[in-house]
Amino acid sequence: MSAELAAFLRDQGIRDERVLLAMAQLPRTAFVPEHLRDDADADRPLPIGHGQTISQPFVVAFMTERLRLAGGERVLEVGTGSGYQTAILALLAKEVFSIEVVPELSERARAVLLGRLGLGNVRLRIGDGTLGWPEEAPFDRIVVTAAAPEVPPALLDQLAAGGRMILPVGAAPDGQVLRLVDRGRDGATLQTDLLGVRFVPLTHG
Repeated sequence: MSAELAAFLRDQGIRDERVLLAMAQLPRTAFVPEHLRDDADADRPLPIGHGQTISQPFVVAFMTERLRLAGGERVLEVGTGSGYQTAILALLAKEVFSIEVVPELSERARAVLLGRLGLGNVRLRIGDGTLGWPEEAPFDRIVVTAAAPEVPPALLDQLAAGGRMILPVGAAPDGQVLRLVDRGRDGATLQTDLLGVRFVPLTHG
């Protein structure tokens, strides 16, 4: 079914062939609760417990495409969740550092990412994602999979010159936008709002 999902995403405007191939290769069924596996390829978010969701495939593909991954990047992900976005990133980048505030979700994702899939370029941490991963910074790319009222300052500080970050921003679920942050070689940043989204809130912990 993942090949059909990739074809659907192409019809929805996703053009990056590497992103489409990764989406086709990776079974979303591995990341959703067993009782929801019949719905795994539906283009909608699904609950994964602890008040969290696995994002709809189009949003995952859209965010990943906007990162413009060439294969050599070190990527920070805030919000491991199910591990689905993490795995997509791991197929497209050199190294992925992913932080999750809910220990149970992090351990479940670890079992899939490092155990079942054997992804050797993923590092996981349990903690407050708004603080980033300072000892591994700077990062070429940062992706945040939960909504903050504004761009977390620590994450902005950890974005490398020439780097790119994408995240949902907005305090209210019906007022969120997907924001792209580009950092120039001179350190200046340009922020661009792309489209309206609805994510769970970013949790401090």
